[in-house]
Amino acid sequence: MGDELQAGSLDVRLWGKERGLRWAYPLICHLLDTGAVCLELWDQLLSDQLKSRISRELELSCEEARLVVGVWAGLHDLGKVSVPFQAQVEDLFAELVKDSRYVHAPGAERGAREFPHEMATHWALAVLLGEVGYPVGRGGVAYGVAQLLGGHHGCFGSVPVRKLAQASRYQAGLGVAGWEEQRRLHLAEVRRVVGGVAVPSGVLSAEMSVYVHGLVVLSDWLVSDVGWIDAFLKSEDWRGTPDDLDAHWGAARAAAPGAVRGARIGSVGFPAAGEGDFESLFPFRPNPLQEDLARCLPRLVADGASGLVLVTAPTGDGKTEAALHSAAVLGRTSGARGMYFALPTMATADAMFPRVADFAGRALSGERALMLLHSGAWLSPLMSQSGPWPREQADTWQVPSLPPCPAGEDGAEAEAGSFSAGSATAVEAGSWLRQGAQRGLAAPLGVGTIDQVLRGVLPVRYGSLRLFGLADKVLVVDEAHAYGPWMQSLMVRLLEWLGGFGAPVVLLSATLAGRTATALVEAYRRGAGFTDAVTVEPAYPGWLFVDAVTGEVSEPRRVATDRPRMLEVSCRPVAWDAGDAAGAPVRAGGRRAALREVLQPLAREGGTALVCCTTVAEAQRTFRDLRAAFPGLARRPGGIRLLHSRFPGLLREEITRGCEAAYGKPDAGVVPAVREGSVLVATQIVEQSLDLDFDLVVSDLAPLALLLQRAGRARRHARGLAGRPAWAAGDDRPALVVLEPVGENAQSDPPRTWGDVYDHGLLLRTAALLKARAGRPVAVPGDVQELVDAVYAEDFVDRADMAVLRDTHAFSERLKALDMQREGSRLAEESLAWMTAVPAPADVDGDLSGLSRSSVEGVDELLTTRLGADSARLLCLFEQPDGRMTLDEAGRLPLPQYGIPPRRVLRQLVARLVPVPGRWTRGVDGAPAPPPAWRKISVLRDVVLLPLKPDPARPRRWTGRLGTREVAFDAAEGLSERG
Repeated sequence: MGDELQAGSLDVRLWGKERGLRWAYPLICHLLDTGAVCLELWDQLLSDQLKSRISRELELSCEEARLVVGVWAGLHDLGKVSVPFQAQVEDLFAELVKDSRYVHAPGAERGAREFPHEMATHWALAVLLGEVGYPVGRGGVAYGVAQLLGGHHGCFGSVPVRKLAQASRYQAGLGVAGWEEQRRLHLAEVRRVVGGVAVPSGVLSAEMSVYVHGLVVLSDWLVSDVGWIDAFLKSEDWRGTPDDLDAHWGAARAAAPGAVRGARIGSVGFPAAGEGDFESLFPFRPNPLQEDLARCLPRLVADGASGLVLVTAPTGDGKTEAALHSAAVLGRTSGARGMYFALPTMATADAMFPRVADFAGRALSGERALMLLHSGAWLSPLMSQSGPWPREQADTWQVPSLPPCPAGEDGAEAEAGSFSAGSATAVEAGSWLRQGAQRGLAAPLGVGTIDQVLRGVLPVRYGSLRLFGLADKVLVVDEAHAYGPWMQSLMVRLLEWLGGFGAPVVLLSATLAGRTATALVEAYRRGAGFTDAVTVEPAYPGWLFVDAVTGEVSEPRRVATDRPRMLEVSCRPVAWDAGDAAGAPVRAGGRRAALREVLQPLAREGGTALVCCTTVAEAQRTFRDLRAAFPGLARRPGGIRLLHSRFPGLLREEITRGCEAAYGKPDAGVVPAVREGSVLVATQIVEQSLDLDFDLVVSDLAPLALLLQRAGRARRHARGLAGRPAWAAGDDRPALVVLEPVGENAQSDPPRTWGDVYDHGLLLRTAALLKARAGRPVAVPGDVQELVDAVYAEDFVDRADMAVLRDTHAFSERLKALDMQREGSRLAEESLAWMTAVPAPADVDGDLSGLSRSSVEGVDELLTTRLGADSARLLCLFEQPDGRMTLDEAGRLPLPQYGIPPRRVLRQLVARLVPVPGRWTRGVDGAPAPPPAWRKISVLRDVVLLPLKPDPARPRRWTGRLGTREVAFDAAEGLSERG
């Protein structure tokens, strides 16, 4: 392409793309491609509100702003006109350096890692944009755009302004003479061809900088596809004349709409006003909460407006449908292009995914590509053409054929999957969205974990792209009460950004303390520009609306409920003997005796019960003990089940499905009958979003909000007298039995085995509050908000109804000490979160580098959405009689030893990983090393192999060692410590 370069001519030998291509692709073509697709994204994705805001901030007309942003997108890779980048293809670089005009310092060609092309873009554009009239200096448009485009690989840099005038002196990789000239020529031609020659005088806000950055990144990714480039590869005699560039631009603009449509990243269509009444969106009549929202919310939200809806209601009161309807209203008025439904865990996200898919297919229009987003989404059975993973044999699990892994040969960065029902559907995301961990939030619709969006406010690579993915969507957050101080602080920071974007938000909670509700509402208002303090006292059940335009907080609307209930709560003090062996004598007054007493009617007359334990180890021991206590139940399939986190993922999914079938909602039109006696022993994982219904709930002592959440599984569905055993007394009197561990002085004494799972002060407050009620039932929903707030009340000990505390001075003093400890821990976590997280938009102050770095030293350990999540992952290996190590007990799946496992085997490996406490694997010597190739695969890099041998004393049980720790595995109990 061009044997000799004419003076002042664009050099098409400067390449922009080369890997995987037949020959190199000129840089100028890639720049124009990116600008062409960016204009298409502007046209297809941006709401009128976003277009107007960007134009207003730049002080340009809407069309001028559109073209200027297109130019910026085209300039993102201008830094590829640099020595170390071009030197990466030796033969092409050799041709360049034959030209005497390309001058660079010796050794500059070796600095591609130290001076990557995106950094060169930042350094170069900060000066070149000034030369064409952009205001310069830190805080000026030139510097801001240069920094924005220099961050297109996920991290924003910071360049000292005083060094920019002599940039090549400080960064030899920029080169001089011909290098400088070509950067100017490329910039000039991009401006000329795209047409964005207007000079903005206004500066983008932090929020709109993040949004434009996202447009640039998406544009770059779309045109970096080999298929796109192959269609535009140039012949060797292509010169890049102005006519050539104009022709290329016309072809790229013609291809851009198809590229965007093919990627499935367009805009969803929300129901128009008057078409979105509740009964047109859902196949049933609304309950009082849903009806009130459907009737009143549209009156509060004007066209073009946005805001936050906070819904507080008991478990099972239809909050999901209320949220989806609210999202439809807010999506229409705000011009949002989609929705993301965030849940606390992968399991709850998987459970929500089909419901959102059904809603999208039935109620929405336009581009409805739906993504499942969490770290295990690509392994989810929702992604399988053949449906959920089957348990093919009683003693082994086999993963069926699954769709391609979404990132690279090893799937190392995979986080996203897409719904598939066996053939292409309106809500099935395309392959482009599944290629890479960062693309999922670009889809118009998503369901996933809250972690996926909270990472947007941590200084991680492409964190700002997650903010971009939420900026023009409705964010629905389920279980907004379910997070500790660290995650709640990140949520506050996220809401500040969303308020700044004017993005609609729907928060759902079953038990939300008033001070937490206030913090969330204030954060959203603060981001929207309203800094005056407000106090929120949630109505229960009920909802409120925060207007993002005016900052007004509506009066909370308390609504009636069509399922008022009186929750019978009995708090039973018990001696803590959960560690006793299953065959040991049962001590009077102990936990084991209490469980036998409350479950005896179930064993005789049928019915179902949930027994919720605090730790996995105690759940396993309780399971064994109840099997010994009730052999009739133990002999029947499903008579006594166990569910916790320490199962292989594949087996845990199967157990969860079995629980949903046994304890789920009765089929419509079927008269429920009394269920056969069945007990589910579980940990806290049953609290959230699993639609299970039991005749009785028994729980170890936990903070009151969690106890009420668990109680929501008691007689959750209408089964009537005929569907409940006689001892359960119908649907309207659900029962919760709380087992309170007490010491010799008969005062609450949480066992040491609980560690810091729950704050001990909250446990003592909860037990005291339940005792103070003297067995009076809890009106649901009438008493719930008052009780939740009461547990956190500062004057808890001094209140008149807490006489039970004042009778024991030492107990009262202990509670005060624990309260001080909890408050100190809360403040410490919040402070650390503020220092670790990215700045609030109001604090960015013209420097985007704060979105990529933290003020905390050693911050890598803090770049997590779940502080202190001490966990490791084991892969169980089963030793066969011939000495082979296999992934399954039956010996059918050998452990792959060499090379990177093929995708099918990789899925089998990951589906069998078992999460365990991190202390189990620290300092472990002698464990077999994984195959070396696994170090290249992020999902297997830190896996610890656990060899297991058959236990001669117990069939179907396998035992092994982790250092000095003896462990055992069987399919009924999962992985456990022996003893």
